[in-house]
Amino acid sequence: MNVGTAGFVLLLALALPAFEETSGNWRARDDFAVTFLDRYGNEIGHRGVIHEDSVPIDQLPDHFIKTVLATEDRRFFEHFGIDFLGLARAMTENVKANSVVQGGSTITQQLAKNLFLTNERTIERKVKEAFLAFWLEANLPKSEILRLYLDRAYMGGGTFGAAAAARFYFGKNITEVSIAEAAMLAGLFKAPARYAPHINLPAARARANEVLSNLVQGNLMTEGQVIGARRNPANVIDRGGTDAPDFFLDWAFEEVQRIAAGFDEHSFIVRTTIDIGMQDAAEAAVETTLRQYGERYRVSQAGLVLIENGGAVRAMVGGRDYGESQFNRASRALRQPGSSFKIFPYALAMEAGMTPDTAIVDAPIFWGNWNPKNYNNSYSGRVDMKTAFARSINTIPVRITKERLGEDGVGQIMEIAKKFGVETPIRRDVTIPIGTSEMTVLDQATAYAVFPAGGLQARRHGVSQILTYSGEVLYDFARDEPPAERVLSEQAANSMNQMLTRVPYVGTGRRAAVDGVLTGGKTGTTQAYRDAWFCGYTGNFTAAVWYGNDDYTSSNRMTGGSLPAMTFKRLMDYAHQDIELRAVPGVEDPFPEQLAGARVAAAQTDSDGNALPRLQRPRTLNRNSTAILRALGQAFENAKPLSPPERLAAADTGVEPVPNTVER
Repeated sequence: MNVGTAGFVLLLALALPAFEETSGNWRARDDFAVTFLDRYGNEIGHRGVIHEDSVPIDQLPDHFIKTVLATEDRRFFEHFGIDFLGLARAMTENVKANSVVQGGSTITQQLAKNLFLTNERTIERKVKEAFLAFWLEANLPKSEILRLYLDRAYMGGGTFGAAAAARFYFGKNITEVSIAEAAMLAGLFKAPARYAPHINLPAARARANEVLSNLVQGNLMTEGQVIGARRNPANVIDRGGTDAPDFFLDWAFEEVQRIAAGFDEHSFIVRTTIDIGMQDAAEAAVETTLRQYGERYRVSQAGLVLIENGGAVRAMVGGRDYGESQFNRASRALRQPGSSFKIFPYALAMEAGMTPDTAIVDAPIFWGNWNPKNYNNSYSGRVDMKTAFARSINTIPVRITKERLGEDGVGQIMEIAKKFGVETPIRRDVTIPIGTSEMTVLDQATAYAVFPAGGLQARRHGVSQILTYSGEVLYDFARDEPPAERVLSEQAANSMNQMLTRVPYVGTGRRAAVDGVLTGGKTGTTQAYRDAWFCGYTGNFTAAVWYGNDDYTSSNRMTGGSLPAMTFKRLMDYAHQDIELRAVPGVEDPFPEQLAGARVAAAQTDSDGNALPRLQRPRTLNRNSTAILRALGQAFENAKPLSPPERLAAADTGVEPVPNTVER
């Protein structure tokens, strides 16, 4: 086999899994129209293809089609999925500019990514994208490819599709947009976050001006035809603070698709579990931390999931900027968990009869050709389990797995992780006790929520109810899902809680300790400092926090006890304001005098003494109070207006009567 043949075989091997996505009725996967509500019943966004949004190509304004083609794919009607001439031209222009000024992806390639793939920037994804682009061209006419592209592309502001964007930004039907408005819409495909006009109107207008120049350069319009749009750029509706929790909505939409797969209805109102106050606090905690410390630690991305103990997801941060990248680092990114994975071998040890006080030897250990090292390359000899856990000694979970769990310790770890709610398959390997098998942030939060639940599974979920627009409840989580199963004995859960609640006070997670609230958790740091984690909980909430880079480059010695722990603390400080605190099972003396005070105070600052500002949680109404106020408001709206009393005769009283008024 020559090099060329081997290369083709390799490319085909990478592409074949992609074609599995095209099986079945792939068009119907998004054939849902969903309006999402938060946990209190407030509308927070939409997903799916709303049928009136899908406008036939022949009904779209000619100038809008031209702006899209001139900017995104001038040779769209000439190529067969990949434009090699356009790719060469883009590479030449990028070399001249010494930066990326032109993209090489065709509209068909972009549609393939939107329909079947994620935004993950890898060679494997680009290979799949290319093969899927050929598949689309072979199976669909050009007009259908263009229609699907215009229906599915993200356009900023939580909108998908050009028609939805026209309504959101301009308050009009897509068939009515002017040349200036069409240019502004076409400019959004490249970077919807950067050019979203409700956020940065000057940048959106500058980008629209580039689109108008593209029209002239591509000989699709003359300068005389576009000069009016240059002189009178588009205006947009003032949307204020309308940012939607888009990463959460994408994940919740997937949950709706799974639950509603057998329903006859395809248009739903969905009540979710998200708490917008918590969501805003989570986003602020991540963004503030990255702005303040990202450059120092050479880290650019983060993922976070907050679960109320019981499984309801209250907040999800899938990345720093949804408009820049819709890849959800909370639910899709597979990253090594490092030492945060050690809960599984330790939980099995507790289940097997060991206790936090059981002594075990920290010494060199070999498993085949593998010889795990401790973080500081030293060994402590005989230590108890709770100390080994708090100090995150690597040899101990390996020794537990190899010597204390029977013949198939690795298999037992794989099984307990699955029971704890980890949906990502765990790789069978002797190295997994110290966290080499990739997981998602959502997996981590789900697993850690088992401990404050006393050993019951978390049952993570983002959808509380699915209703028709007429109000019929088609699905109710509390009604339709089975009760939580026990996945860890109470005794083992209590022992784990006793160890986990030491980490923020005497272990590696001291910056995570929440003021006045018992905190448990575990740090995780992977090889070459590529990933840093803090996964932890209180009696009320569980959260998993990850920091790293999309391209897997190393950070500047960032550990789980730094930015992840600081972010966890900042969010949890907010979440626990003005609520009733719940106990952590099995921990009888939550605040030993020798640990409180200095440890908690130290957790508020980083190593240089710089404090993150504390978020203040506004007082909110609970669900019942909100429902009562809404009912009262509806009653007042439906009430008949009061009739003014008949005026008294002035002759009888000698006083002019006062009109009947209601104070507001």
